[in-house]
Amino acid sequence: MRPYILIERTWKDLKTERFDLAIIPWGATEAHNYHLPYGTDVYEANAIAAESGKKAWDKGSKVLILPTIPFGVNTGQTDIYLDINMSPSTQMAILKDVLTVLDHQGIKKFLILNSHGGNNFKTMLRELGLDFPEMWLSSCNWFHALDKSQYFEEEGDHADEMETSIMMHIHPEFVLPLSEAGIGLEKKNKIKGFQEKWAWTERKWSLVTNDTGVGNPKKSSPEKGKKFFNDVTDKISELIQDICNTQLDDMYE
Repeated sequence: MRPYILIERTWKDLKTERFDLAIIPWGATEAHNYHLPYGTDVYEANAIAAESGKKAWDKGSKVLILPTIPFGVNTGQTDIYLDINMSPSTQMAILKDVLTVLDHQGIKKFLILNSHGGNNFKTMLRELGLDFPEMWLSSCNWFHALDKSQYFEEEGDHADEMETSIMMHIHPEFVLPLSEAGIGLEKKNKIKGFQEKWAWTERKWSLVTNDTGVGNPKKSSPEKGKKFFNDVTDKISELIQDICNTQLDDMYE
């Protein structure tokens, strides 16, 4: 039993225990090239949340990891077989229900640990902040926490060298040989503003990539994944500790 993982706790223990911060990991269920499972984002969310929570707990932070949400925004992938879409409005409803419980029961700090690039919680948390004015609402993207170029040779953002290496480390039993993987070649938008990324439009996934990957995974290794996993969970653990240790009325300096 890990005391920071809600689904492993019992009512006998929780009757008298209190927490400062609740974290909800949020993933997606979608194709990840030919060599990674549909649950890659969920497996990563589970592992990174649990390890970050452990490191923070061991240093005295009263953090609680909620169950991972397995579906994310996949509106650009409607023609990819069994990519499951959860609309932003549905995410909003889930968050409101969860926050209602936490607020009522006295947990006033909340963090979304996002594991899927299609999820974007900023506007939701802005609106929910009006409904829960006594709560501290926040989110983070673990995949943006570190400079990936310091760990991996190939650029990418989906089933790439980073994700493949992490999965080789945390769940090697689910990773097919790299000889099975496509090269994750991304077709770029023809419009300059979108290429430069100061303008945005949703990517139509089946037109962008032939194998559903974005980024070449061929140079992946479990050693690279272990190094990145250890460092990124160290950094997220620091965030958890900082949130737990900072008073809501003393957040700014």
